Amino acid sequence: MKIRKSQTEKLRELLIAKEFIPVPSCFDTLSAKLIEQANFDVTFMSGFAASASRIGSPDLGLMTFSEVFDQANNICNAIDIPMIVDGDTGYGNAMNVRRTLKECSKAGCAGILIEDQLAPKRCGHTPGKDVVGRDEAFDRIRAANDMRNEGYDILIMARTDANHTHGLNEAIERAQKFFDLGADILFVEAPKNLTELKAIPSSIQAPQVANMVFGGLTPEPGREVLASMGYSIVLYANAALQTAIQALSITLSSLRDTGSLAECSDLLASFDKRQAVVQKEKWDEFERKHN
Repeated sequence: MKIRKSQTEKLRELLIAKEFIPVPSCFDTLSAKLIEQANFDVTFMSGFAASASRIGSPDLGLMTFSEVFDQANNICNAIDIPMIVDGDTGYGNAMNVRRTLKECSKAGCAGILIEDQLAPKRCGHTPGKDVVGRDEAFDRIRAANDMRNEGYDILIMARTDANHTHGLNEAIERAQKFFDLGADILFVEAPKNLTELKAIPSSIQAPQVANMVFGGLTPEPGREVLASMGYSIVLYANAALQTAIQALSITLSSLRDTGSLAECSDLLASFDKRQAVVQKEKWDEFERKHN
């Protein structure tokens, strides 16, 4: 009997085998399936996108852990590529971080992001955010790594937002300490220019994330430039969400004004594609075999 690899094993192997991994973010099972069917190797469940999709609110720590877990669990059950979940601040103190990692690992998440923001946290490209002190930030990553060492195999993506309030040097020093404490992937959020963007991977020899948010604080130099800078992952945190918002807005406005789908047909998936995305044919075959 062939033993299937865990999603964590798949992600770990991808980080070794590939110098650069583009990662579009999903926000629900449908967007995750589309990312998989577009032949991406990995997806990330964006906290902002999931919050917008599930409760129609911004990323201000309004979603509870149970809501985030439910969303992540549904996504993991719908796809067969590794998914990294946005674990925010861990939803409390170090003990909460342990539980958050444990449950996400059991659900099949390949990785989990833990960040050093002060609660209530905010989207990394919006004003008003702040970070906890070094001791608390380090305790979160230490707790996550301790839980993993107890058998809950999941990669830790450690994020710092310290650049916003404390400067790039502090952010880089925090990231280096996160790596020393056992983090697998480092994420220095929101470098404001190409100089900062280049300085981050050159300062720390570890897998690094560049987060590209359309309209956000960080310039987008392109995939080849990011790879040459030394980034291992480029995260397109809200590309799918922003595309969905725009397409839905145009379609609904056209339908309201014209009363016909003809004017927005170029934005509509065909009936066959709709069926294919949710793998209707597979379910039809299952029914034929069991009825």
